Amino acid sequence: MSDDHRDLPHLLRDALVAADFTFESVSGLLGPLAHDALARNETVPGLRRTRGGSPLETLVRLFLLQVPVAASAAEAALPGLVDRLASRGVLTHSIGEVAARLDVRPYASERLADGEVVTDHFWVVSDLTPGLDGTPARVGSDHVLGISPASTSLAQLTLREDVGSALDLGTGCGVQALHLARHAGAVVATDVNARALDLARFNAALNDLDDRIEVRDGSFFEPVAGERFDLIATNPPFVISPATGERLVYRDSGLPGDRVVEDIVRAAPGHLNPGGWCQVLANWVIAAGQPWDERLGSWLDADTDAFVVQREVLDPAAYVELWLKDSGHHPSTGNTDVAEYHRRYDTWLSWLEEQGVEGIGFGWIDLRRRDEDDPRAGGVHELLSWPYEVEQPIAPAVAAWADAARVQVDADSTLTLRADVRQETQGAAGAEDPETIVLRQQTGMRRARQVDTVLAAVVGAGDGELPVGVILDAVSQLLDLDEAATREDTLPLLAEMVREGFLLPA
Repeated sequence: MSDDHRDLPHLLRDALVAADFTFESVSGLLGPLAHDALARNETVPGLRRTRGGSPLETLVRLFLLQVPVAASAAEAALPGLVDRLASRGVLTHSIGEVAARLDVRPYASERLADGEVVTDHFWVVSDLTPGLDGTPARVGSDHVLGISPASTSLAQLTLREDVGSALDLGTGCGVQALHLARHAGAVVATDVNARALDLARFNAALNDLDDRIEVRDGSFFEPVAGERFDLIATNPPFVISPATGERLVYRDSGLPGDRVVEDIVRAAPGHLNPGGWCQVLANWVIAAGQPWDERLGSWLDADTDAFVVQREVLDPAAYVELWLKDSGHHPSTGNTDVAEYHRRYDTWLSWLEEQGVEGIGFGWIDLRRRDEDDPRAGGVHELLSWPYEVEQPIAPAVAAWADAARVQVDADSTLTLRADVRQETQGAAGAEDPETIVLRQQTGMRRARQVDTVLAAVVGAGDGELPVGVILDAVSQLLDLDEAATREDTLPLLAEMVREGFLLPA
């Protein structure tokens, strides 16, 4: 979508503001029933809620429910813009009706700023949502994805401290760049899809952020060769698929296996300023005969901190089914017959078997380049399988992990229990001592850890005043244990509990 009319995004924004086309207003108009139905790609409840003919209702029907509206209603909602938007490919205009060719969607996201929750509001233009009401859902090779569960997950993962420079690697329609521009002095957004680049520029102008977002054409780090950033956020085209000649640019990199993710992880430290972060949402191969964390650990730079969290694992068959449905190649989409679906399924599954893939992991890779004055000899790496519920946004927990990774724990350390940690005990009724003691976090990663009597006693006595060595010696005397051995055994465990966020340095 070329931009011959530089003022069009700004005029469209004025019309959207005038119609109160915001996330809150749309949610209020639709109500929970219709809003949830639309999230499932069902429009009937929404159509029932938008029959009044107001500009807000017209825009919801036009862009979100994807039904034609009367030309007069469109003109009332978008005064003086219908023909211009049609010439730009946003709308199509017949004699009596107007229909959307692109999705224009209000979006809101919360972040912490100076300790307070701030809500950022955006409008995002992308290709239409495929498959509404079960209609055929095939997408083109240059399809530009809009707001999706993956983009929302990355937005919740990305740190929101103010930074000087940020990079949105593989920007698509520019969702992450819009987020980054709220707290970065300058943002570079890269992609290889010409349609995506054009929409990213349009979205930057639509949200009055075009002075802070620079969109560049090129593959991965090529457009920023020799440059460094304080923050890199990327949701790369990570789908692990055979090279059959077909490629959906928004999800397929063209590289074998999970090579695209490995290349980003290996290259990212060289594009970070000291203390800078790269945060990646990705898939990776779980190879037969090799632990997933061992394989991914080999990609990590020895001098870079890394917090890798595997959130989900799919077996090869479930993975193939997921992405064939995504591309509209399942018979239920109305685009593919059963024989063609079976052929594609068999080809993909056979290829995964030949590659020795026994599962596919999904999760986060957080990389932090060490500060130049950091006294440690190398980076701290933690690779964690954690499929359980976490608090969103999770970004503050990632930042807390990095802070804890630099803490050294010894006998002179003073520690306190994090305020949200609760203790759970289990055992026979009436027994003097519990059989198990579990500490469980209520916020952040919501980790749980089983502890023994010594650790539980130290944690219970930790008030931030007495050094842990003194507490350990007192517990040893109380339980008739060797003091030196108790220190040797327990101090490393306390260090782990600091890194995991159960304990905080006083």
